[in-house]
Amino acid sequence: MRPDEFNRWIAIIHPVALQGDTLVLSVDNDYYQTWLEDNYLSLIVDALRSTGASENLVIRFEVQSTDAVSDSLPLPSPDDASAQPAERARAPRNRRQRAATLNTALNTKFTFEEFVIGPSNSFAHAAALAVASAPGHAHNPLFIYGQTGLGKTHLMQAIGHRVVQSPGHSVAYVSCETLLNEYIESLQTRKTAEFRNKYRSVDMLLVDDIHFLAGKERLQEEFFHTFNALYDARKQIIMTSDRPANEITGLVPRLVSRFEWGLVTELERPDFETRLAILRYKQTRAKVQLADEILTFIAENVKSNVRSLEGALLRALSFTSLNSSPLTLDSLRNLIKDLLNKEKQEDLTFDDIQRTVAEHFDIRMTDMSSKRRPRSVALPRQVAMYLCRRLTRASLPEIANAFGKTHATILHGCRSIQNRLDVEPDLRSAVHVIARKLGRDPIVYQL
Repeated sequence: MRPDEFNRWIAIIHPVALQGDTLVLSVDNDYYQTWLEDNYLSLIVDALRSTGASENLVIRFEVQSTDAVSDSLPLPSPDDASAQPAERARAPRNRRQRAATLNTALNTKFTFEEFVIGPSNSFAHAAALAVASAPGHAHNPLFIYGQTGLGKTHLMQAIGHRVVQSPGHSVAYVSCETLLNEYIESLQTRKTAEFRNKYRSVDMLLVDDIHFLAGKERLQEEFFHTFNALYDARKQIIMTSDRPANEITGLVPRLVSRFEWGLVTELERPDFETRLAILRYKQTRAKVQLADEILTFIAENVKSNVRSLEGALLRALSFTSLNSSPLTLDSLRNLIKDLLNKEKQEDLTFDDIQRTVAEHFDIRMTDMSSKRRPRSVALPRQVAMYLCRRLTRASLPEIANAFGKTHATILHGCRSIQNRLDVEPDLRSAVHVIARKLGRDPIVYQL
């Protein structure tokens, strides 16, 4: 390894703690964490094992400020490798480290400090702060929905991080898929009482991707009682979903109503200014300078979600770090061409959908926003509403505006089509045909 490479990527690592066979290493920002995990993790593990460390050694990177690791542990020596875990581990000295050890399932990147606020997420952010300040009292439950990669999990876990900083508060974070697997295992091992106690004895329950409850009747029954137990005890419940509760097909009505008891808030796609602010913030954290035209190009062309935006930035930062020549726009286009192609494919407009539906049902384009309500017009219009909801990342108010209708009318239309698709093969076939004409796979979009 060259000296400059070592100084850039290895010298900035700070050892924090040795917990059993897990060595916790700290870096200053998430850019360093991602790059080290992707490119140097195996090299670091091999180097440590060559010194006599355990073959079962696992490396875990965490993002912490330099001050937080001033009391960090030295790297393990061969003698340390044979010591007992209790003798090797050192208790964290500060509040941030205590929070991490209280609930290791929370991602250290997902804090309020790392969340960039803009018009598309300001209301959800304010609601999350309110819940973090008064869990169990303000907005219980909190239901956050939106398309993939917009920050739902980030915002949820930010609340968890803030709450575990208060002594005596316990937080459980779990994905709905993990919840299902744990429930099945508890049935197989006859330990359902332990499963229930695990999630009914916490002060805050965070459940990611709650829409996966759809169609799982026994787990819905179990979660119904867990929800009631926590709510009655004034414990906070927070859930995320890719759609509103009343649009989750296969969810029992009593759960839908409970999910809507508190506050329901949507995360929308960030606008250009917010995307640019996110890029500038992440660039500052990475301590690597990019030209303004590079950041502007990414913000203008990667619009679908924050995850893709950060992915494009990471590639640009990596190129700049590893090459002496500056990054040009032509080089950037080639570097992120797959993301740009994906953005073009996903750039489906309301007009595209309305026109394709109108042609299929042989009605006029103007009928999509007219006040006429004959069946020959009402059905195609509802199909177009449904496809706008399923095939775009637009919010309900945006769709309502495109059709000249109210938010409630769009919800009713989407729900009506979804229910009919389950029992009317001809309609389901027509919707599939339209989806394919629009270049979309109906299976992927659960039509």
